[in-house]
Amino acid sequence: MSKTKKICAVIMAGGKGERFWPKSRSSCPKQFLSLTSDGETMIQKTVRRLSPLVKPEDVFIVTNAAYTELVLDQLPDIPRENILAEPCARNTAPCIAFAASVIKRRDEDAIMLVLPSDHLIGYEDIYISTLKKAIKAADSGNNLITIGITPTYPETGYGYINFGAESGDVYEVERFVEKPDLKTAKSYLSSGKYLWNSGMFVWRVSTILAEMERFMPDIYAGAERIGQAWNTPEFTDVLVKEFYAFRSESVDFGIMEKADSIFTIPGSFGWDDVGSWLAVERINETDIDGNYLSGDVISIGSKHTTVCGRDKLIAAVGLEDIIIVDTDDALMVCSKKNTQDVKKVIAELRERRREELI
Repeated sequence: MSKTKKICAVIMAGGKGERFWPKSRSSCPKQFLSLTSDGETMIQKTVRRLSPLVKPEDVFIVTNAAYTELVLDQLPDIPRENILAEPCARNTAPCIAFAASVIKRRDEDAIMLVLPSDHLIGYEDIYISTLKKAIKAADSGNNLITIGITPTYPETGYGYINFGAESGDVYEVERFVEKPDLKTAKSYLSSGKYLWNSGMFVWRVSTILAEMERFMPDIYAGAERIGQAWNTPEFTDVLVKEFYAFRSESVDFGIMEKADSIFTIPGSFGWDDVGSWLAVERINETDIDGNYLSGDVISIGSKHTTVCGRDKLIAAVGLEDIIIVDTDDALMVCSKKNTQDVKKVIAELRERRREELI
């Protein structure tokens, strides 16, 4: 790999984080919250741990236009022009095409890391080492590299990557598979040939744009028009027009499941996608009874319970496998087995026209 090769990071930060209601709101979703005891927000962690590889001026944040000031407040070292504000949500393919078209105007041959903003990494040195391997592989040809996570249990909530022959530090991707049932997930785990799909990608800007042009010509053409308008007075108008015209499409379905030269690198660096309130006890220290207690909390005989309080005293008596989250205007009490249903609360609030709580 050339020592002078520019490495850019594209951080996808447009999600709503609805499964983290009532802390995560439309005005400040999960990626802008701190869910760990150190006070650092998810997006701050994501950018900080990239510092050995990527300069602040080469970090791009793709987010909803409403979060531009929030990004600038939490990431003051990122130039304002590197905040790529989407006028509407259109999934990961338009998001990545938008970023690639902008980076192309600076360096078409740059290496592009594409990373979610709301994951946690336990072993950051191993993470950086893994990314370096991916960068080397991406720079060695027209390769699309995805970081897979070595599974530790039969998870049914993730998509999987089936990999084949080894080629240096990477493995050929045989296929991507959707979220499996438990029996299938167990077979994936025992085979040793499947990885969790983390949603992390590495490639050259020129490579991903060529694949976009091949498999998603409409999105490629719109992104090119956006890129051509970059830093001109017409940019905002062009961005809004093109983005609303984009179809909602994931890069996994639109590109990764169709392209050639797809490779994966197994990652074992303490990854957690922090997908629901269940993650809080995984990523924080718990007491002898398996409880995570934050705020003014008294626990009497409670086990494996998460309490995220504030100034008000919360007494948790005889609870087990319960999650309690208290905010200024809402209190959520949830069984751990129903954490995926938190999103249904938001649907109900919309039905009741309680937008102030969303």
